[in-house]
Amino acid sequence: MQTPLELQIQTLPDSPGVYQYYDKEGKLLYVGKAKNLKKRVSSYFNKVHEVGKTRVMVKKIVTIKHIVVPTENDALLLENNLIKKHQPRYNVMLRDDKTYPWLCIKNEPFSRIFSTRKMIKDGSEYFGPYTSFKTVHTLLDLIKELYPLRTCNYDLSAANIKSGKYKVCLEYHIGNCKGPCEGYQSLEEYQGNVNAVREILKGNFKESLKDFKKLMHQHAADMQFEEAQKIKDKIDVLENYQSRSTVFNPKISNVDVFTIVSDETMAYVNFIQVSHGAIIRSHTMEIKKKLDESDEELLELAVVELRERFGLRSREILLPFELDLGDNVKVTVPKLGDKKQILDLSERNARFYRMDQLKQIKIVDPDRHTNRIMAQMKKDLRLPEEPRHIECFDNSNIQGTNPVSACVVFKDGKPSKKDYRHFNIKTVEGPNDFASMEEVVYRRYKRLMDENEPLPQLIIIDGGKGQLSSALKSLDVLGLRGKITILGIAKRLEEIFYPGDSVPLYLDKKSETLKIIQHLRNEAHRFGINFHRDKRSKGALQTSMESIPGIGEKTMVTLLKEFKSVKRLTAASEEDIAKVVGPSKAKKITEFYKNK
Repeated sequence: MQTPLELQIQTLPDSPGVYQYYDKEGKLLYVGKAKNLKKRVSSYFNKVHEVGKTRVMVKKIVTIKHIVVPTENDALLLENNLIKKHQPRYNVMLRDDKTYPWLCIKNEPFSRIFSTRKMIKDGSEYFGPYTSFKTVHTLLDLIKELYPLRTCNYDLSAANIKSGKYKVCLEYHIGNCKGPCEGYQSLEEYQGNVNAVREILKGNFKESLKDFKKLMHQHAADMQFEEAQKIKDKIDVLENYQSRSTVFNPKISNVDVFTIVSDETMAYVNFIQVSHGAIIRSHTMEIKKKLDESDEELLELAVVELRERFGLRSREILLPFELDLGDNVKVTVPKLGDKKQILDLSERNARFYRMDQLKQIKIVDPDRHTNRIMAQMKKDLRLPEEPRHIECFDNSNIQGTNPVSACVVFKDGKPSKKDYRHFNIKTVEGPNDFASMEEVVYRRYKRLMDENEPLPQLIIIDGGKGQLSSALKSLDVLGLRGKITILGIAKRLEEIFYPGDSVPLYLDKKSETLKIIQHLRNEAHRFGINFHRDKRSKGALQTSMESIPGIGEKTMVTLLKEFKSVKRLTAASEEDIAKVVGPSKAKKITEFYKNK
């Protein structure tokens, strides 16, 4: 007999729409959209989900509700609105609830232009929102230099001006306003300036430059050189601003650009608006993942949200991959040229934003930083669990002498120096890297097992396939194959080898996973070299001391512990040596080295 949930799934329509999952208490768990409701919802219950959170959510689902809409684009818009309204537990969190500033051209006679955070539906025009007040102030300063517009809030109706209700203020006397309040400037001339400002706010400087140049030539022809110079100064200001704003081909106009950069827990979507080759707006949004959402799903949701939030009406959108955003929008995935440059710039902005956020998290919330890195390593290295405990082995036998091996330990991605161990090679004659690796791996994990100590989740062997195979033999003997993940890293190309896989894994050179592996490898190399150097020094010291008459084995051991090398012993004073072995032997030692 079918369960109520199975009946709900079976009766879903094969139409586009939005589905909602509820738990036994009637609490909304998740909102999703689909081209085909029946197929999409069924997929949640027909397979085993790799992500634990998805498995947990599916177990909680008791009721499914759905809303049928005409097109997939309508489903996308409805999904976005429902997520914002209800904020279900398992939906991504769009992290942005700021109120951004706008530039307003007020719907009134002799329109004022000012910044505001509130949109009032009174017929006024709003440009923005801008993500930085610095941009707003720069634009207002530019407008002030180019066009003398009023800043007062008088009601400049024709009747009020005619009646002489208002008098010009200081702004008129210092040349920042032409005095429309007393009728010194006509409404037609003033609104002409407002229209020019409107074009500049849209990123179109062409018309303003053309009008200013025409006026400058006219003043020059009339011998009004002082006025012509003032207009030329305005042209210089506008051209300077345009050169700083125009980054790309001016023919690229009315285009929105979106890119995404993500990791295991967060995604960062950057948006750039381009008009007449100028970037007139840029913004980066954070998205907190809840399930195993793909970049395609997240970017689709972010595009809808940002276009709605910023009131974007561009007919063309540049994206890093294809998305179906409806018939009213042209989606372009550029591969070359100016549009590809804009897309690359947007992606760089997203990456820099992510890096800044991660640096802040590392300082403010180190545990969250560690959890994120561990989750990323698990994904990058295809591990069954997070590598909270990693051990790395390296052999040292410079010029074939004193073969030793080092084992370094990282816990939660950081060195745990108290757990570092070094090994003298006991069973191998001569320089044999493969046999040495087999010996130390066996000795290390045999001891951990005998002492009931915790085993690592990941073992890294500094070397290629040969060293990895040798280490694997020891794990086989100990019965640990399959219980611990083991891999080798070859220095030359940073190739990562897995047992039984002839094709190496190449990680992104900038990835945090590779940086941690390199840190492990470098630590193992440093720790091994230092131990090897100490061992050689002690060997040289012991050989040297055996030639000193009257110095026995016990004295040699005492001197080895104290001075550790021939260089330090020969540099020591007779008094320092006497403190360790007494004055009689100290005199023999100093005389021996003095005569050498």
